[in-house]
Amino acid sequence: MNREKNMVSNLSPSEHKNVQYESLHELVTALSEEKRSSFHDIIHSTKIPPSAFEHCFSWSPESYTRNCIVENEKFELILLCWEPDQQTPIHDHGGEECWVQVIQGEFKETIYNLDESGELTKVKSTSSKAGDISYMIDFMGYHRLENSSEKRAISLHLYAKPIRTCEIYDENTGEFVQKDLEYCTMTELIEN
Repeated sequence: MNREKNMVSNLSPSEHKNVQYESLHELVTALSEEKRSSFHDIIHSTKIPPSAFEHCFSWSPESYTRNCIVENEKFELILLCWEPDQQTPIHDHGGEECWVQVIQGEFKETIYNLDESGELTKVKSTSSKAGDISYMIDFMGYHRLENSSEKRAISLHLYAKPIRTCEIYDENTGEFVQKDLEYCTMTELIEN
């Protein structure tokens, strides 16, 4: 890590745009040292290659996997690993902010809102590819992410603060239910 990246504390938003975080260690250091208000600029200054995440990979044919990189009271950094066609349920974020950076593959995000009669309605869908970053917070609605490619995909999720529970939409009953969130793996941060 060069001296400029080692001194990220108290950078202004414009200064974060001049720094590029190229490793997990640099990203975690910046998130740990900065205020929540800087997270948007930090994640948009992150260019970490897929190979840096190999120690975090875990795959399941049943569902995408949630692999914790760092969790503390300030933020949570999770790598999700997706087989083709896997998707999340429609969900909120327990009141917390969420940034999703596509590391590898292609994703479709669909946003939903509750209309005046309490019915869940689709608002829009967007596609994203490697390097793209999306943002979500509960006032924007609910959303679903899905791997829209025919290959494995990887996405990095930054939550400010950690999300312990969320509301998911049960498509069988047409109601939202509370879900406790768990990790599939907890990985150690490797300096690279």
